Amino acid sequence: MTTSKRLILVDGSSFLFRAYHALPPLTSPEGLATNAVYGVSNMLRKMLNDYPDDHFAVIFDAPGKTFRHELYDQYKAHRPPMPDDLRCQIEPLHRLVRAMGLPLIVESGIEADDVLGCLAKKAEKLGFEVIISTGDKDMAQLVNAHILLENTMNNSRMDVQGVIDKFGVRPDQIIDYLALIGDAVDNIPGVPKVGPKTAAKWLEQYDSLDNLIANADKISGKIGENLRASLEQLPLSKQLTTIKWDIDLPYDIEALDRKPADPAELKALLSEFGFTSWLKALGSETAAQAASDPETPPGKADYETVLCEEDFERWLARLDNAELFAFDTETTSLDYSKARIVGVSFAVEAGHAAYVPLAHDYPGVPEQLDKTWALQRLSPLLENPAKAKLGQNLKYDLHVLANEGIDLQGVAHDTMLESYVYNSTATKHNMDDLAKKYLGVDTIHYEDIAGKGAKQLSFEEIAIEQAAPYAAEDADITLRLHQRLRPLLAEHDALYRLYQEIEVPLLSVLARIERNGVAIDTDMLAQQSMELANQIVSLEHHAHDLAGHSFNLGSPKQIQEILYDRLQLPVLKKTPKGQPSTDESVLQELAVDYPLPRLILEHRSLSKLKSTYTDKLPEQVDPNTGRIHTSYHQAVAATGRLSSSDPNLQNIPIRTEEGRKIRKAFIAPPGYKIVAADYSQIELRIMAHLSGDAGLLKAFGEGLDVHTATAAEVFGVAPEQVTHDLRRSAKAINFGLIYGMSSFGLAQQLGLTRGQAQSYIDLYFARYPGVKDYMDSIRALAREQGYVETLFGRRLYLPDINSRNAAQRQYAERTAINAPMQGTAADIIKRAMIAADRWLTEERVDAKMIMQVHDELVFEVAEDRLDHCMARIRALMNSAADLKVPLLVDVGVGDNWDEAH
Repeated sequence: MTTSKRLILVDGSSFLFRAYHALPPLTSPEGLATNAVYGVSNMLRKMLNDYPDDHFAVIFDAPGKTFRHELYDQYKAHRPPMPDDLRCQIEPLHRLVRAMGLPLIVESGIEADDVLGCLAKKAEKLGFEVIISTGDKDMAQLVNAHILLENTMNNSRMDVQGVIDKFGVRPDQIIDYLALIGDAVDNIPGVPKVGPKTAAKWLEQYDSLDNLIANADKISGKIGENLRASLEQLPLSKQLTTIKWDIDLPYDIEALDRKPADPAELKALLSEFGFTSWLKALGSETAAQAASDPETPPGKADYETVLCEEDFERWLARLDNAELFAFDTETTSLDYSKARIVGVSFAVEAGHAAYVPLAHDYPGVPEQLDKTWALQRLSPLLENPAKAKLGQNLKYDLHVLANEGIDLQGVAHDTMLESYVYNSTATKHNMDDLAKKYLGVDTIHYEDIAGKGAKQLSFEEIAIEQAAPYAAEDADITLRLHQRLRPLLAEHDALYRLYQEIEVPLLSVLARIERNGVAIDTDMLAQQSMELANQIVSLEHHAHDLAGHSFNLGSPKQIQEILYDRLQLPVLKKTPKGQPSTDESVLQELAVDYPLPRLILEHRSLSKLKSTYTDKLPEQVDPNTGRIHTSYHQAVAATGRLSSSDPNLQNIPIRTEEGRKIRKAFIAPPGYKIVAADYSQIELRIMAHLSGDAGLLKAFGEGLDVHTATAAEVFGVAPEQVTHDLRRSAKAINFGLIYGMSSFGLAQQLGLTRGQAQSYIDLYFARYPGVKDYMDSIRALAREQGYVETLFGRRLYLPDINSRNAAQRQYAERTAINAPMQGTAADIIKRAMIAADRWLTEERVDAKMIMQVHDELVFEVAEDRLDHCMARIRALMNSAADLKVPLLVDVGVGDNWDEAH
């Protein structure tokens, strides 16, 4: 679009809501919400930078009803009230827009959409080209040769062809299209069961809504019945979705222009909001420049490729003088145990970084620094604990350096962990996603320089001129992310303490556990594989007998045919395509009454054990150490729990004989024993602490078996009269409720009617009213603030806690109840790991930590140090948190993990 006259219209209300939901909660120094203000103002600054010489206006909805409410009293009737922490940001945002020198328009009685339409059409008549910045699909009806839409949140534009491509209809058909599909958000009735595809198909065939209505009797089936039943209300729906652009508004288009910013007001507002980067820009630029310069790092990076000793020494001196520097390695493999260094990169200030290639290997490669010499020169700096280092997933780099004989010290910050602690659910925590979310930067992806698929190059094969910008950018982006994330994290004292005192120290602890590894009896696993294979074959024969002929027990389609077509078992659930389901939950329910589903489940379980563990574990033994080395992940589980992979130690079953056999293959070498220390019922103890319920506190304080005590309370019998079945029911209630289990779920687990299960729950809450009060209060708190916290301040944000979708909302409510307990348990065992690692390191004990699984720590301990170590481990784990009830740690010992546990 090129013209001497152009008008930029910003749909402020659209971006207000989108910024609020897109950005994590941000607060000013005074604790006021600012995420929507921050998002919209940064978007405006970017637009002013993109369109510095064009006419401009920002339009917001006014409070109160409009003419559409007079047309239809149910218009927007189902919309929930605006969240308080969004409503309070509107007036400050208006003040900021005015301080930036931008025309601000708020018209009572009509919606922002109508104002945008009126201004766009008026400008078009005056010869302007118009860009409407919005994320609202309704605005597509305004698009023509001179009016287009731009969405700055995803950098997309939509012209006439763009509307057709996106919606399948022309801009002049959008109103009819919207009338047909309706709008649940605004409570505009459409035709039931008619979605975008059907609406587009009808309009392609009949061209307009009026013509479709005239031919409604030609539409067959249930969808035709729905159309004919909707004929009376369709004209109203069309009227409600039509943007009124013929209102006479008192605005001179030529006068809609940017004015000089108000420096004093702008500075005051930026100080009030805590927008430090923008505020800093005001000190070195004119106010007008500051208002139009987006808060982003330099657009053109200065990256250096270091190929000579002189340049390398210059960078070493620069790193040595820096308070903090970003560091990254490029390697031969993603497997930390095999990876060797190909090159290293550094950054000490945003926009400036260096890459040092050391081991690129391809025809015509330029001469590089000697790798051994360069790493020897780097080693004192990297091993100096007084020199602060920053990285992205530094645990990997720690391993890689260890492979080269360098013990990385001085790990100060990790941007992956900063993002994870700040908001575990806002985004994935890899560099590319973090750069996009927090910096608005599209990074160079590995596939861009290495290719894809079978022909993808390993890093040493990539030409240095391509590798260098990629590698240097990694260090630069890491530094820039830290400069963005640390202030956000530091605004919350508890979060910052958790980051500094738990997550950063744990990084090195996990690296040591991973390098320690665990010994495996591969002969035992081979024997188990043979036994499982025989059991699997036997199950297949038995299943074939029950079915009347052979079939593939691994084929959902064949299982479906056998269970539902041949055996006529009841259909309990269907797939999205309408087929009878064969998923695990369905088979479990059918297995209560029918033998074949039970056999299929057992077959699945044994097949998974064989393929995942008994067959695969021997393949994962490192030939250099004779042990397996898992990878622990800090930034995956939203609640703070660790996860592991290659192998996944968290999923080895312990409730079945076959699962326990696998644990027997995790062995201690000669002269050592396995010691397993497990927190007992830790989440229930945390529930007692958080709820303060007198009954639970008494049971744990007196050292009672809490499930027996619960059974006695709920079922009204003396503790000595509690049977195995009563204790099992009480255990299901105890654990079920802290996971937010409903009466339906409890009924399924215990084989009760829903009414019986609900009566159990009611009895439980009557005996433990503090638990009920806690659950109610934590749900209410989550709805109010949008997150819950652990005892140590870890936050879990719950974006669906106020969702109108009942299933999403109920899941968020269950998470609100459980997350503080599960997250606190995760924090406690992490604190225990850090304390145990410090003890092992400082006292040089002949023992090492080799695994962490759920609430359990596993050690390998010299036989002559068992008594001392077991007592010390128990004491350290007991003191990892100070709760209202004692922490109980079960410590076991054996020649293998199963014996110890």
